[in-house]
Amino acid sequence: MSSAHSEEFLSASAQKAFVPEHRQIMDYNIAQYNKAVAAALPGFANLEQLKRKAHLLKWKVIENLDKLLPDFEANFLKNGGKVIWANDAAEARDEINKILKKANARTVVKSKSMVTEEIGVDKFLQEQRIEVLASDILREKYLQADAGITGANFLIADTGSIALTENEGNVRFCTTFPRIHIAIAGIEKLIASLADLAIFWPLLATHGSGQQLTVYNSILSGPRKQDETDGPEEMYVILLDNGRTDLLAQKDQRQGLYCIRCGACLNACPVYKHIGSNAFGTTYGGPIGSLITPHQQGMEEFIHLSQASSLCGKCTEVCPVKIDIQHMLLMNRRDAVQQNLSSKTEQWFWKIFSKMVSKRLWMDLMGGKMKNWLIGAFFKKHWGTHRKLPHVAKKSFSKQYRKKV
Repeated sequence: MSSAHSEEFLSASAQKAFVPEHRQIMDYNIAQYNKAVAAALPGFANLEQLKRKAHLLKWKVIENLDKLLPDFEANFLKNGGKVIWANDAAEARDEINKILKKANARTVVKSKSMVTEEIGVDKFLQEQRIEVLASDILREKYLQADAGITGANFLIADTGSIALTENEGNVRFCTTFPRIHIAIAGIEKLIASLADLAIFWPLLATHGSGQQLTVYNSILSGPRKQDETDGPEEMYVILLDNGRTDLLAQKDQRQGLYCIRCGACLNACPVYKHIGSNAFGTTYGGPIGSLITPHQQGMEEFIHLSQASSLCGKCTEVCPVKIDIQHMLLMNRRDAVQQNLSSKTEQWFWKIFSKMVSKRLWMDLMGGKMKNWLIGAFFKKHWGTHRKLPHVAKKSFSKQYRKKV
């Protein structure tokens, strides 16, 4: 069933794929990324074993979120911080607004963060007439800001801390100079132990940018203590659901919550290489976005993303936490069929097709000429203007074989 998002995706994809400048930029950037990653990966003594361990660690966390999230909250509260639970983007924005209004904050510095893009923080704050400054501005602006907003790469349950990783150092300005620090993180960002960072930080750095370790890595456990010279007076962590528990409820696809947002699957994906991130029209693009977005924002509106895949398996191959992405995409397609989201014409066609191909006798009733006509009549529009339709031989293999023997 076609949706407005599907039509926009098809239109943007068709446009982007044939813009030479776009392709040159994509090819160059991905080539540089591949070169850096290839040089960094040999630094791991046994990469596959490490990836399996990372997968197991995330599996344990996701299977025990109901226990570990309260552990994180309790430990963060002990450190003097405050935890807010947000069911969706609107609740998260509303809680941010309450914090800023209470503090009479009029200026906010914000680091680059996918989760803040997900909930539309920038536009919302501007509507509230709060000045939002990006974190790569002049440094004196940090001294003037009332509050800083960041994401979080990891939430550490046993210490009640957040871990941030970056290359520029701007995030540290957002978390130390303003008197209020608000960190927003999806509930899947949790890891069980501080010791687990020894696995996840190198995997994220190498698969994200080809570095052995990202330049700046910070662990923040709450607001400034009395004997400390820097840090915020107040620190909040907003734990965001926004459809994540819907994905958690899907036993076959909950692996999508293991993602550490490295972007390796994007750079490996042949679809992404051709159309880039903007065509997806979502915060999270590429294979992982195609997996999680239908569950977070609605299967009916975004199932087309799961269908926009060659299922080559390269995304699974490069994933540092071994998410079986291409299999998950197939599970999304299965769910769409079970939820009756395909058109009646498509359902009718595949019922007839599956019945015909189940028996050789029925397959041989039509000759190659009739089959080629049917392919042209039903698939030409969907196959695309830049691809040749498959051509069926005049006689089937069984007929040719019987004639030969």
